[in-house]
Amino acid sequence: MTEKTNVAEQRSDSASNGAALLPPVDVIEDSGGITLFADMPGVPRDKLKLELETDSLTIEGDMALNLPQDMEPGYAEVKVPRYRRTFTLSRDLDGEKTSAEFKNGVLKLRIPKAAHAQPRKIEISVA
Repeated sequence: MTEKTNVAEQRSDSASNGAALLPPVDVIEDSGGITLFADMPGVPRDKLKLELETDSLTIEGDMALNLPQDMEPGYAEVKVPRYRRTFTLSRDLDGEKTSAEFKNGVLKLRIPKAAHAQPRKIEISVA
């Protein structure tokens, strides 16, 4: 990610956190903050977990693989039924005002910029 972007991905040790898939995430930055779109197909709402600390965002989700009782997969593309991704956030973002929406397997997070990082207009008086 570029220097201007207010979020950077952290690589975590998969041995300490358990094996997990990296969900594809699009990060869009505008003058008001960032919006993240994470594709997490197969994850029900109750198995989705978000942790937002001062400078860190972690997205986790467990997939619900519903197979008939007497059936076992002969071949499986997805061998790890868990997503996990961690990002480092800029101090210019206001985590307290984060909003999240989860629809059709896509998580949308909006993290606005803090007041001190927002662009502002300065009135010029004529003397």
